[in-house]
Amino acid sequence: MTLSVLNALSPLDGRYYGKVDALRRHFSEYGLIRYRVLIELEWFKALAAEPGITEIAAFSDTTIALLDQIIEEFNEYDAEQIKAIEQRTNHDVKAIEYWIRGRLGADPEIRRALEFIHFACTSEDISNLAYALMLKEFADTELIPALARIDERLGAMARRYQNVALSARVPAFVAVAFDGSTKPQAAAVVSRLGVPGDRQRLNLAHELGHLVLKIPPLADQEKLAFRFGAALLAPSGDPRTVRPGAHRFARHDRARLDGRRGRRSPAGSAALRPGV
Repeated sequence: MTLSVLNALSPLDGRYYGKVDALRRHFSEYGLIRYRVLIELEWFKALAAEPGITEIAAFSDTTIALLDQIIEEFNEYDAEQIKAIEQRTNHDVKAIEYWIRGRLGADPEIRRALEFIHFACTSEDISNLAYALMLKEFADTELIPALARIDERLGAMARRYQNVALSARVPAFVAVAFDGSTKPQAAAVVSRLGVPGDRQRLNLAHELGHLVLKIPPLADQEKLAFRFGAALLAPSGDPRTVRPGAHRFARHDRARLDGRRGRRSPAGSAALRPGV
């Protein structure tokens, strides 16, 4: 049966085939084989470079270049040869070992060290590193650049629509821009790459405090914005009460804000609760 949208077992190989084409180099069977070959050859090189292993001589620059070339030029035909060997061995990693032996056996320098291919390794040693490299290379070459493009586009949209008022829940990091009068001028929704998730959430809640409470990013008001963020992320007890050292945004905080703005806080006003 010829593979088509109708008989594909997964939508990734069916209707979304074109959308995920960039993932095939990393997460396909071909990708897994390529990473396994890479791990085997790098381990082979590391054994030869270890002075304490006297049974295998250090490789010359020419031999190292040959090993590197195998990885750089690895293609689907090579992967097909490995799959053909697997039909005989009934073992995917062992098939890679045999393929490498056949590919390098003609080199005199390597021929003397062929028994060190896959030396002291289990299949899991090769596979778990292959999966790790699979994810890392995908993140470095596909995911992070894609997120950077989204980040750039969101920043451009925020600048373009900075004077348009939007009332909505904000699922990302909020950067508040202030003009010369220290009043909130615009909220730019952006994603800060490289910042841990917990830190992103705290920054979001903190900057949201600046925006909602209309307080400028001055040193004496940063603590108030952080208290707002803490109450938003981790509310506890009655937010209308204040205990020493409690991370809450409560009535006395509202009173401080109203006092700085020159207006009186209504008696008995409830504190700003998370989600409001």
